[in-house]
This record gives sequence, structure tokens and C-alpha cells, in this order.
Amino acid sequence: MRKNYRLALRAMYYIHRGQKLITSSACNILAVKAYGEAEFWLSGGKVLLILILYCFTFVTMVGGNPQKDAYGFRHWRDPGPMPGSSDLGRFEGFLGSLWAASFCIVGPEYISMVSGEAKRPRAYIKTAFKTVYFRFGAFFILGALCVGIVLAYNDPELVSVLAAGESSAAASPYVIAMKNLNIGGLPHLVNALLITSIFSAGNTYTYCATRSLYSLAIEGRAPKILRKCTKNGVPIYCFCVVMIFPFLSFLQLSDDSAKVLTWLTNIITAGGVINYIVMCGTYLAFYKACKVQGLDRKTLPYCGYFQPYGTWIALCFEICVVFVYGYSTFKPGNFTLESFFTYYTMVGVAPILFIFWKLFKRTKWLKPHEVDLVWDAPLIDAYEASFITPPVGFWTEMLQLIGLKRNVPVDKRAV
Repeated sequence: MRKNYRLALRAMYYIHRGQKLITSSACNILAVKAYGEAEFWLSGGKVLLILILYCFTFVTMVGGNPQKDAYGFRHWRDPGPMPGSSDLGRFEGFLGSLWAASFCIVGPEYISMVSGEAKRPRAYIKTAFKTVYFRFGAFFILGALCVGIVLAYNDPELVSVLAAGESSAAASPYVIAMKNLNIGGLPHLVNALLITSIFSAGNTYTYCATRSLYSLAIEGRAPKILRKCTKNGVPIYCFCVVMIFPFLSFLQLSDDSAKVLTWLTNIITAGGVINYIVMCGTYLAFYKACKVQGLDRKTLPYCGYFQPYGTWIALCFEICVVFVYGYSTFKPGNFTLESFFTYYTMVGVAPILFIFWKLFKRTKWLKPHEVDLVWDAPLIDAYEASFITPPVGFWTEMLQLIGLKRNVPVDKRAV
């Protein structure tokens, strides 16, 4: 009976993964419009999910649950907000959470990749980036607060599913909290909306990986054959290369292969943090070039606040993260080459590849006054000046999707 159950689970996993690969392929091979439409609706599912969970947290904590238990912030007192009997243990817990957050938080920078295919990049991309502040506050900070409210870290079911290596929706603190409060139906709705969130993440990563590989090919850092595009502007060969990697997800079906997937996850997370480090360094170079060349950043479509100090703070913090996230490897009796390379492979590979490219291609550092701050700006100015209608707002677009305000023109050009 147990064997048949495991076989059924594996079959369901294969079907789900296959469907996800097919739908992600369809969205990304139909140019940016299909990707944008799919992501728009999928993001709506994510917003609906987070609103449901926030309402669930507030209503149940004040007593609106079948048990009539107004538990409030009880779990913050018993057993407390953080595990560990000592300050060192709690600090290690913080480091572990920091590493998990590093894996989850990567993504807002992907907005910039759509700018090359957006209709009005200086208007729409600027608006999209401004929502990042809200997304960080609402999705990550407030979400972490709600998780600590609805469930204790030592909840027996949570401990058991994590000890068993469960990583599906069954390990969700919200789903476990709903079961503890004898709330039926809602866990199934949460699981259904989680599927849309997972698909949205896969859809975005496929798009961004394809465009990143295409950019490398354009710059001469990848084979020229990858420059081939369809008539819709989709880099088809880059897409084919990228779609090879999702099949690695099937490694999760085997316990031994799941270790390989864990290694890949750690390496990718380290790469994401290093990506932020490079972004901070790039911005500091851009900031200095603007100063030297007399370019006022306030004349640009978007101007960041508290610069360059905010970037320096972020840079120092991210460097600390990338070096200490594998702290457990250096604890007495824990050191192994396997764990060391799992955590710190990218820390060594990234600078080696950078130095190799500088030496192999004999590229040089540009001085601040040599940096091209104009590039194709006149062409973009002329393109955006050709629009004769104002940019469409978010709520107007939402109403047009349901048939209202169809008389409002959308992005009409004079040519």
C-alpha cells in the first residue's frame, strides 16, 4: 500500500512538472507580450494569496476561529520568537534565516531585463521599480511577522515534516496553523494559489535566463549562434538551452539525487548574492562617472535616495552574508570538503572567471570620464516622444481587462 502511494506521488510529480515545463515554454516562446500577460494574472494570484493569509492571521489571532481562541502574540512569549537557549544559538538561527531569505529575495532586479522590450520603458519600468519597496515590506517583512504569529517554531507537526525532509505545501506554517485550528477548505485554496506562485517564479526565471544568455551572446561572451531570434524577437536557441535545466527538478524524486539539488540551490543562492554585490559595485562606478562628467542624476527618469551611502551599506552587508552563510561548516567537528564546496564554490569561481576574462580578452577598467553615459539615449528619447497618449495607469489597465474604460487610448504613437 505504501509503495503504491509513493508511486502515485511520483506520477503526480512528473505530471505537474511536465505541465509546468510546457506552459512556461509556451509563455516564453511567444515574445514579451505573452510573458507579460501571464505574469500579470499570475501576480494577481500571488497578491490574492498574501491578502488571504494576512486576513487569516488577523481574524484568527483575535478569536475568529472554530476554537474561539484569541491567541494573539502568544507564540512570541511561549516558546518565544527565536529558538535557542543561548545568545549564540539564537544568532546562529538568525544566520540560517538570513541565508534562506537570500534565496527567496532574489528577483526584483529582473524588472530591468524587460526594459528592452517594454513599450515605454522610462514610464512603466520606473513605476515597476517603485513597487519594489511595497513588495519587500508587504510580502517579506509583514509575511515573516504573520508566520511568527500563527505558528510556534516548535510545533510538533512542523518539526516532524521538516525532519522528514518534506518541502511541499504540507510544510507551510499557514497550512499547519489552519489544521491546528480545525479550519477546513482554506488549506486547499492556499495550496491552489501556491501553484500559481510557483508557476509565476518559473515563468520569470525562464524569461530572464533566456534574455541573460542572449545578452551574453550579443556582447561576445557566449557563442554567436545564440543570437538567433524568431520573427517575434524571441532568442530561440537561448530558450532551448535554458529549457534543459528545468529537468534537473526531477532529481527531487530520489533521496540521493535530492542532495545534488541542494548543492545546486546553495550555489545558485550564492550566485544571487554575488549578483547583488556586482550590482552595487556597478552603481558606485556609475555614480562616480556622473559626478566626474557633471551629469545630474535628478534629470534621469528615476533617482535613488541616500546615495551613494545606501549602496555602500548594502555592499558591505552582502559581502558579510556571502562569507558567513556557510558558518556551520567551520563549527567543531562539522568541517567536510563536501559542505565547504557546497557553500563556497561560487565565492571562488566568480572572481576566477572575472580575472580570467580580463586577462584573456585584455579588457581594461574605464576611468570615470571615459564611461559612456549617453549610449542610445537620443534614440530612446525620440521613440518615447512619438507617443501621443499619456501612460496608462495600473487601475485603468485593470478596468480595461474586465471591459470598462475601453475608450481610453493605450500607448498610441504618431508614427
